[in-house]
Amino acid sequence: MKLVPLRLHRTAIAVGLALALSYVGFCRPQIQAAEPLKVLLITGGCCHDYQFQTDTLKTAFQEHKVDVQWTVVNEGGSGTEAEIARYDNPDWAKGYDAVIHNECFANTTSPEYIRKITQAHEAGVNAVVIHCAMHTYRASKIDDWRELLGVTSRRHEHQSNYPVKVVQRDHPIMEGFPSDWVTPKDELYVIETMWPKAVPLATSISETTGESHPCFWTNEYGKARVFGTTYGHSNETFADKTFQRALVRGTLWAAGRLK
Repeated sequence: MKLVPLRLHRTAIAVGLALALSYVGFCRPQIQAAEPLKVLLITGGCCHDYQFQTDTLKTAFQEHKVDVQWTVVNEGGSGTEAEIARYDNPDWAKGYDAVIHNECFANTTSPEYIRKITQAHEAGVNAVVIHCAMHTYRASKIDDWRELLGVTSRRHEHQSNYPVKVVQRDHPIMEGFPSDWVTPKDELYVIETMWPKAVPLATSISETTGESHPCFWTNEYGKARVFGTTYGHSNETFADKTFQRALVRGTLWAAGRLK
């Protein structure tokens, strides 16, 4: 039997111990608590129950275990024309991961006012645009807001229960979205134009013309990521769990939190 010098034993033990510690360190989960999602919600205007929609939106994020720090701006009354004072501050969206636009001011037309909003998004403020945001500023002669949205729409069809067809099944926003989802009573928005960087995620068919219209999509606007949906007219739609899940995942995607 060949004896191994004691110093070799000590070396082997040291090497083994180092490897063991290295292995333990490698296997230990590197857990970092995610920072709360900072969301600015701009809402108000005509035609919808914005308080209900706001409360329901907050509850949806809670139910999906997403920690959100909310700032809610509900101004402008219930008409179709308003200019929100917050936009007078050049840093109106500074520090937010995403801005959710759920307002409805169709007849506000000032190019200077609209560009206070769009320039911030173009510089990198991510956005989620819901329902009547598509008809907000529709009377304006400039296209800046429509380019931010990713779609041009100026009218909607009658309320009905519209089947939704997913056309980008592999997109992370649509993960788990049912193939047979039908909206609660809601309006189908007529999409005249999809802007070049917009990508449809799901569509619905007009009961009047048989034409297919995007109802969920993504867009790129400057440095910003944008998620949009034309649905969200009724309280029943906002209360729908499938719709809520799409809004949560769409917001996380826009904010860069959804892989």
